[in-house]
Amino acid sequence: MTNELPRLLLTGRDLTIAQVVEVARKGRTVGVAEEARTRMRASRLTIERLVADGATVYGVTTGFGDLADVRIEPDQSVALQRNLVRSHAAGVGPPLPPDVVRAMLLLRANTLAVGLSGVRTSVADQLCALLNAKIHPVIPSRGSVGASGDLAPLAHLALVLIGEGEAELDGRPMAGAEALAAAGLEPLALEAKEGLALLNGTQLMAGIGALVVHDARQLAATADVVGAMSLEALLGTTAAFDERLVSARPHPGQLATAGHLRELLAGSEIGDSHRSSPHRVQDAYSLRCMPQVHGAVRDAFDQLERVLVVEINAVTDNPLVFPDGAVISGGNFHGEPVALVLDYAKLAITELASIAERRAARLVDAHLSGLPAFLSEQPGMQSGLMIAQYTAAALVNELQVLVHPASADTIPTSANQEDHVSMGATSALHLRAALDAAQSVVAIEALCAAQALDFRAPLRPGPRLGSAHAAIRSVVPHLSDDRPPAPDIAAVRALVESGALLAAASGG
Repeated sequence: MTNELPRLLLTGRDLTIAQVVEVARKGRTVGVAEEARTRMRASRLTIERLVADGATVYGVTTGFGDLADVRIEPDQSVALQRNLVRSHAAGVGPPLPPDVVRAMLLLRANTLAVGLSGVRTSVADQLCALLNAKIHPVIPSRGSVGASGDLAPLAHLALVLIGEGEAELDGRPMAGAEALAAAGLEPLALEAKEGLALLNGTQLMAGIGALVVHDARQLAATADVVGAMSLEALLGTTAAFDERLVSARPHPGQLATAGHLRELLAGSEIGDSHRSSPHRVQDAYSLRCMPQVHGAVRDAFDQLERVLVVEINAVTDNPLVFPDGAVISGGNFHGEPVALVLDYAKLAITELASIAERRAARLVDAHLSGLPAFLSEQPGMQSGLMIAQYTAAALVNELQVLVHPASADTIPTSANQEDHVSMGATSALHLRAALDAAQSVVAIEALCAAQALDFRAPLRPGPRLGSAHAAIRSVVPHLSDDRPPAPDIAAVRALVESGALLAAASGG
């Protein structure tokens, strides 16, 4: 990661998906804007006045969840917040990767910067300090039901702020207190309301969503590139991408995909060779319907981003502390808006992988492709890319299991006080797993398409696809004799995941 980007000042109101990616993956440093500090100070004064007056405020002078009717005396408020963080750190499972942890830290700081959570500016400053020092709390991935927010994961995050829990510093595991000391930071002593403000929120599901929507958009555009390579190798027609045809059903994603495909296929010697005497009137759906399927996937990602842009600039705490002194309890922590679109995006990613696998299957099938069986030089003696397609099929089957909507389920918690939850964290984790599988499926199609295009030489595809083909050949040579496909799949997957294959086709 690099810190060449200017420091990002959080206002709580204008954070973008691109900025989340910059902080999470490129090490962009962060701070809190002065306008946000002013709002936070006003909100904090309200909490301090209410505590001094002995007012009854949920989570400040009461217990939590089903214990909301238990009175807590003002002199116990500090112990209450510390106990909350400790008791809620109940996560299990593999730890979240650093980019997700960094996204969570950023989003938690940004929601506090709105100035409706009643915390001191030092709480947001401590979150920013962890990011800037590359101190990453170790956060188990399982334990959130998505309301009252992502409680368990955020509790593990908050433990490190107060000098407890486990962390990684520059990739080295250590105790949270040790990580703070190594970076010259002091543990934060939580005061009234501050533990609750750190735990209530949707930062796990929103953080994963923000990173995945960035990657998924890239994957959808890359699938256009790979699908166009397959169309060329299979001597497909471009008629179905005609602007007049797709404009008759003007879904934004369909229009964008068809336009991209026309750009990719322009100037093709292969296309010119059979355009005057087409060998078929219509192609199979996996080729002909790329604008409709890839386009619908793009539209799903658009919807995910629209929701996430609201969510990452929203206050998902409870209760909220308003400038007029009102403190109102509600349900902004409920993850339903995010959970539903995460599940929708998961379905879209599955469809993208499904249609890619079908194109790969056509490429290796000599009965359909007019190419050597399994794209091998000596069919029978060699098996070529036969089993690569098996792997794609296995991954699509896995995706078909993952695609079940987690948000369709709810299991009541906190003695039925929290009797409907979103399960959005499960949606987010499954979405991330779906993206991982789909990247491999698209890579397998790309590997097959590159091999198939080799057999169409000396005719060449359009210049953009020629560049994509060259990018693949720069990491994987032509399959002239059988060899284990796994390293080749991994090499092409790296091109897909990094965006290098898309960049090559874009002239980058």
